[in-house]
Amino acid sequence: MPLSPGTKLGPYEIVAPIGAGGMGEVYRGRDSRLNRQVAVKVLPALFSSDPDRLRRFQQEATAAAALNDPGILAVYDVGAQDGLPYVVSELLEGETLRDRLRNGALSRRRSVEYGIQIARALAAAHDKGIVHRDLKPENIFITREGRIKILDFGLAKLTRQEEAAPAAGQTSAPTMTVDTIPGVVLGTVGYMSPEQARGLAADARSDIFSLGAMLYEMLSGQRAFKGQTPADTMSAILKEDPPDFAEAGREISPAVERIVRHCLEKNPEERFRSAHDVAFALENISHTSQSSAAIATAPKLWQIGGLKPLLLIPGLLVMAAATFLAWRGMRHDSLPTFRRLTFERGMILSARLAPDGRTVIYGASWESKPVRLFSTPYDSPQARPLEIETASLLGISHSGEMALATGGKITSHLVMRDAMLARAPLAGGAPREMLEQVRAADWGPDGTPAVIHYVSGRSRLEYPIGRVLFETSGWISHMRISPPGDQIAFMLHPSWPDDRGWVAMVDLAGHEKTLTQEWAGEEGLAWSPKGDEIWFTATSAGENRALYAVTPAGRLRGLLRIPGGLTLHDIASDGRVLLTFDNERVGMRGAREAAGESDLSWLGWTVPEAISPDGKSVLFSEQGEPAGSGYFVAVRNFDGSAPIRLGEGNAFGFSPDGKWVAATPAGVATQVTLLPTGAGQPKKVEVSGLEAVRGASFFPDGKRLIVTGNEHGHAFRTYTLNISDGKPTPITPEGVVSYVLSHDGENVAAQDVSGNISIYSVGGKPPRSVPGTNGMLPVQWSVDGHSVFTTVLDEIPARILRIDLASGRQELVRRLQPGDSGGVYSLWNLQLSPDGKSYAYSYRQTLSDLYIAEGLH
Repeated sequence: MPLSPGTKLGPYEIVAPIGAGGMGEVYRGRDSRLNRQVAVKVLPALFSSDPDRLRRFQQEATAAAALNDPGILAVYDVGAQDGLPYVVSELLEGETLRDRLRNGALSRRRSVEYGIQIARALAAAHDKGIVHRDLKPENIFITREGRIKILDFGLAKLTRQEEAAPAAGQTSAPTMTVDTIPGVVLGTVGYMSPEQARGLAADARSDIFSLGAMLYEMLSGQRAFKGQTPADTMSAILKEDPPDFAEAGREISPAVERIVRHCLEKNPEERFRSAHDVAFALENISHTSQSSAAIATAPKLWQIGGLKPLLLIPGLLVMAAATFLAWRGMRHDSLPTFRRLTFERGMILSARLAPDGRTVIYGASWESKPVRLFSTPYDSPQARPLEIETASLLGISHSGEMALATGGKITSHLVMRDAMLARAPLAGGAPREMLEQVRAADWGPDGTPAVIHYVSGRSRLEYPIGRVLFETSGWISHMRISPPGDQIAFMLHPSWPDDRGWVAMVDLAGHEKTLTQEWAGEEGLAWSPKGDEIWFTATSAGENRALYAVTPAGRLRGLLRIPGGLTLHDIASDGRVLLTFDNERVGMRGAREAAGESDLSWLGWTVPEAISPDGKSVLFSEQGEPAGSGYFVAVRNFDGSAPIRLGEGNAFGFSPDGKWVAATPAGVATQVTLLPTGAGQPKKVEVSGLEAVRGASFFPDGKRLIVTGNEHGHAFRTYTLNISDGKPTPITPEGVVSYVLSHDGENVAAQDVSGNISIYSVGGKPPRSVPGTNGMLPVQWSVDGHSVFTTVLDEIPARILRIDLASGRQELVRRLQPGDSGGVYSLWNLQLSPDGKSYAYSYRQTLSDLYIAEGLH
C-alpha cells in the first residue's frame, strides 16, 4: 500500500512518491535530523516475512554503505518500522541509462565516458568483495551533471532465488523486470553473463560481461543479445556473438570494439580480469581522443575573446616571463631520482611493471644460472622467484597475464630464438602454449596479443596473431602497442644480429612509418602514458645507449644520457620509468695450435669473421664506441701483437692468397668492398639485383664471392657473385643463410630451414641432409672435404664437433668456455682453420642493474 505524504519512517518523513517497481516503492523524503532531501525505498513484504533474508539484507546494505564511491549510490541508513523494511539513500536528479537509450545510440565519446565511470565504480565495489550481479541500464543513473551512479549495489546479491518460487510462474524477487524469466532469478536476461545463464556462481567477471553488454548498446543503439523469447536471448548469450557495429550503421574504432568484445567473452577466464583493467583501457582511448580533439579545435590566438593581436602581445609576454622565472626557480627540484631494485651479478633480459603499478616482474640470469622470473616491490626490493622456470618475460597485460617465451635460446641482444609463445597468469599457474617461433610479444589494451613471428626467414609483425601488419627480411625487436591500441611501435633492424636500425610504427591498416634516423644500436622501447610519445634507448656509436623520445610525427628529443648503456623496459601510468644500467661487451678469445687460449678483444665489441689461410691471424669486425657508427675491419695475430685496422665496415673473409678481405660497408646495402691486407687501394663491387647484402666470402678461384642477400620481397639466401660484374646467382633456398664454402668451391654446408645441416651444390645438384645435425651450425670444412666442423654456440660451454658427412658420426674436438662466465649468455661467430688447430670466437657478456626512475619528463 503506497505511503502518504507526512508518513514517518524513523527520522525520515515521506514527502512525495517517485516511482514503484519490483524492488518496492521509492519516495522523496526528508531527514529531520540533518534537514536534507533523501530517497527512501520501501522494500517488499518478502523481506519482513523472512528473518534470515532481512538479516542478510541489512548486512549487504551496510556493506554497500561502506563503499563510499562517487560512482555508487550512497546508502545513508537502513531500518524497519511496523514490519516495513526500508533503505535510505542520496536523492538523485536526472534519468536512468535506459531512459537515455530510448532515443537511440550515444556518441562514441559519451559511451566511453560513461563506460569509464561505471568501470571505476565496479572496481571500487569489487575491491570490497561486493558483486552487483544485476547490472543493466535501469540500474545506471545519469545525473544532471553527467555523473554516473550505479543503483542497488549490494542488494542484487540477495535477490538470487535460493529456494523454490512462491508459485509456479511467479516471483516477487526484486530484480524482476519485463526482461526476466519468471521463477528463476539469475540476473536480467540480455545483460546476464553466460555463467549466470547456466546457474553457476557469478563473480566480478560477470559484472564485466554486463558492462560489455551495456557498452555495446550505448555504442550501437541495439541490445547485444535479444531474442523473441527470454529462452532465445539466453541461447544467444551462451552461443552467439553480438552483430558487428557496422550492421548497426555505426563507425566504431577497432580499439573500442576490441574492448567491448573482450568484456563479452563467453569464458570468464578470457575476459578482462578486473574492472580496473576495463577502466584503464577505456581511459587510454579517451585520453587520446581528447588530445586530438583539443588540437583540432584549439582557437587561434587572434580569435580569443575577440581581442586584437596587438592587445594580446603584452599579456603573452608577461605569461612567458612568469613561466620562465617559475621554471628557473624549480630547476633545482626537477632532477630525476633513481631507486635500485637488483643487487645480484648477472644480466636482466626484460622487466615490466605489473598492473598494480607497485610490483616489478623481471627475467634474469644471476651468477650464470638459467634465466628465471622474479617479482619485487618497486619501493622495497625483496625479490622472490616465480614458480615458472626457464622462461623470458615478453609482456604483461592490464589484466595481469604474462606473455612468455619458453623453450628458446638466448642469442644476440638477449633475444630468445626458436621460442614458444606461452601465456600464464601472474597469480600462478602453468604456462599455456600459443605459437612457435615468436621473438617478441605485447598485449593490446583489450588483452589481444601482438607478436613478432619468424616465418620462412622473414620477421612478421602480427596483430592479432595471424594478421600480418608488417614484415621484413631483416628483424624486428621491442614491439609495443600504443595505449589506445591503434598503433604499434617497434625497432626495425636491417640485418641479424646487428641491432643497428630505426624506430618505426605501423597502424592497424598496415601503414608503416619510420620515425627516426638510423641508430648504430637500439634496444628498449615503450609508449609514454598518454600515448603521445615513444620513448626508447639508442646510440649513434658504440653501446652507450641514451634515452630519447619521439612523437608519431617524428619530433625527437633527448631525455637522459649517462656514462654507460641504458635499456628502457617499461613506463608506468604515473611516469615512473623502469630501466637497466648495462655494462655490455662482446669479447674475442682464441688460440693458435697448441698455445693456450687468450683474450683477443680490442675495443669492447670484437667479432671474429675468419681465420687467415696460414692459420696465424684472425680477421674481425670492431663495433665498440671508438669504431664509430660505421664500424671497422681489422686483423690481428694470435701471438697477441697489436691489431691492424684495414678500413670501415663489417669484415667477412680472406681471399685465397690472404692479400684481400671482403667487407660490407655499414649503411650501404648493395655494395661489397675488397680491402687490401697490405699495400694497395680498396675496390668496390656493386651488386645488382639484390635489395641488401649481409656478408661475402671468397671462392677458391679468387674471382667470385659467395654472398648472403635478398631480392625485393624475398627472404635472405646465399648466392654466387662474379666480382667482375656483380651479378648474383642463387645457391640455397630462401631462408638458408648460415653457410661455409668447401675448399674446392663445389659445395656449401648450411643450416636449412628445418635446423639441420644440408649440403648444397654450387653447380645445382640436389641437396642432401647430414644426419644428426639438428640445431648445429656449420663452421668449417675439413681439408679432405669428407667432414664438417660444427658447433651449438648457444650452449655454454660450447662444443666443436667433427661430423662425417656420409655416416653422421660425431667426434668431439674441443670445448669452449671463457674464464669469467658471469653475465655471459652466448658464444658465437666461431671461426676455425681447416686443420682445426686455430680458432677464435666471441662471447657476449652483460651485467645489468635494474632501476626505477622518477622525474624524467
